[in-house]
Amino acid sequence: MNFFTVLFITFSAALTSFNNYPEQNNSVVLNTAVASVEENDAPAVSKYATLYDGLDLDKAGLGKEAFDQAINGYEKLIEDGTVKNHRYLTIIDFSQSSRKKRFYLLDLENGKIVKNTLVSHGKNTGVDMAERFSNKINSEQSSLGFYVTTVTYSGKHGLSLRLSGQEKGFNDNAEARGIVMHGAAYVNASRINSAYMGRSQGCPALAENEYAEVIKLIKDGSVMFIYHPSQNYLNNSPLLNS
Repeated sequence: MNFFTVLFITFSAALTSFNNYPEQNNSVVLNTAVASVEENDAPAVSKYATLYDGLDLDKAGLGKEAFDQAINGYEKLIEDGTVKNHRYLTIIDFSQSSRKKRFYLLDLENGKIVKNTLVSHGKNTGVDMAERFSNKINSEQSSLGFYVTTVTYSGKHGLSLRLSGQEKGFNDNAEARGIVMHGAAYVNASRINSAYMGRSQGCPALAENEYAEVIKLIKDGSVMFIYHPSQNYLNNSPLLNS
């Protein structure tokens, strides 16, 4: 092989290497950049999003909007540092009849329904269906929105749980109104076939054989969400629209 042949082969190999390498390198950089853009542009998905289907909450009667809004507000309260008891989320779905099991206590850490049972609404909120809501003292109506549980005490209904309303204009008078969770004889399964479940003065009351167990789990800083498809609330909720 003469000198010119060797020189030609060497030059060809160098040219081939030079042309191929940048193309491969640019491809890697481009793909990484595209992946980064796609990840950044994708909407954030809650880690709890699959629980609705996974727990068959639709079959238990809980509306998808009620669940989604509950998770939305729960995560915002977590971010704010308002919540101490992260494990439990309570959802009360007032779009359902008072004779339905519209109280849902979810264990988010273990992905399960702890309690699905009956719960009262205020006597001026409606008869069987909850229709009217108020934050006013002496209204004897239920208040919508997000609450954080605080401390327990022993009152006229026995063990009771104080609730701190987190939404100005919708439920921030809860403590001044004495809105608490407690047990009540007028909430019981024997009334399911009657015209309506017994009603409170605005408190979410549970059956006497269940309330103490629930209170002990959700006390000291867990989230409770009372839902209704009220456009006034959904459009103006300080928490959901923040």
